[in-house]
Amino acid sequence: MRAWVVAEPGPVGREPLRFVEKPLPSPRPDELLVHVRTCGVCRTDLHVSEGDLPVHRPGVTPGHEVVGEVAAVGPAVSGFAVGDRVGVAWLRRTCGTCAYCLRGAENLCPASEYTGWDADGGYAQYTTVAADFAYRLPDDVDEVTLAPLLCAGVIGYRALRRAALPPGGRLGLYGFGGSAHLCAQLALAEGATVHVLTRDTAARRLALDLGAASARGAYDAPPEPLDSAILFAPVGDLVPVALRALDRGGVLSVAGIHLSDTPPLHYETELFYEKELRSVTSNTREDGREYLRLAALHGVRATTHTYPLSRAPQALQDLKAGRFEGAAVLVNDLPPLH
Repeated sequence: MRAWVVAEPGPVGREPLRFVEKPLPSPRPDELLVHVRTCGVCRTDLHVSEGDLPVHRPGVTPGHEVVGEVAAVGPAVSGFAVGDRVGVAWLRRTCGTCAYCLRGAENLCPASEYTGWDADGGYAQYTTVAADFAYRLPDDVDEVTLAPLLCAGVIGYRALRRAALPPGGRLGLYGFGGSAHLCAQLALAEGATVHVLTRDTAARRLALDLGAASARGAYDAPPEPLDSAILFAPVGDLVPVALRALDRGGVLSVAGIHLSDTPPLHYETELFYEKELRSVTSNTREDGREYLRLAALHGVRATTHTYPLSRAPQALQDLKAGRFEGAAVLVNDLPPLH
C-alpha cells in the first residue's frame, strides 16, 4: 500500500515526509483493519513531522482523524463487521489497570499509546485500530465533515469542559483553527457568548460568520472580561495575555499538546483573584463518544479544505502558514487493495 512516513523530522518546507510503499498492516487479534477514506490534518501531525514532539517510532505514518471502512476483523473482535464505518482517533491504547484508568482518567495512563505517533496512522491507504478504541460513526454525515471531529472536535470539547465555563458564560478562544472553530459552535449552541482572539483575518471572518460576538487580534483585549478562555494557538506568549483577560475566578485551559515557552507570570495581574491555569492531555473515549453525540445534536460542522492523499505535505505546509480557515482533510483517492 502507499503511505506517508516521517523520514526525518524537520521543518515541513524541507519535506520531512516521504511517500513510500509499505506492507498492508496486519491487525492484531483485537484490532480492525481499516480502509482509510479520509484523514483530517491536525496540528499534532505538524508537531510530529517537524520534531516538536519527540520521536516515538522512527518512520511513523502520521494521521489520527481517520474515517474509514472496516476491511478485516481480528479473531478476538466482536461487534464489528467488514464494511462498517468507523473512526480512528488519537488515543490508541491504554493499560486499563492503572490508577488513572480505573478512576476514569485513561487519558493520563502512563502506558497510553497514540495513533500517528506510537503506531502508524491515517496518512495511508490502510491503518489499524483496536476495536475497543474505534468510534462508530453515523452514515448520514459525509466523511470529509466527520474527520476533523475525531481529534480537533474532541480535544476542543475536553478543553471546553476543562475551562469550566458557567452556563451562559463569556468564553474567549485564542487561535481559531480546526479545533477552535468546532469548539465555538458547541459553546454557542450551549448558550455561551464567544469572543475570538486570533491573528488571522480570514479566521476572524469565519468566527463572526459562526456567531461569535467579537473577533479581534490575538494580543488584543476582549470587549468584556472572560469567565473562561481556551488557548488553541501553540504560543506561550499568549498565556499571560489570556490570564489578564479573565474575570475574577476565571479559568484558562491550554488545549495543545505542544506549547512554546511561556514568559514569567506576574501573580498580582495574571493569577490573583483565584484565576486558574489548566492543561489538557488527550481525551478519554467517553469524551469522544459524548462529543460526537453533542456534535450531531447541535449540527456542528467543520469548515473543510480537501487535499488528495498524495498532497499531504502541501496540506501541512498550508496549515503551518495559515493559508486556510477551518480544517484540512486528506481524501484517499487511491483504489482499495484486493
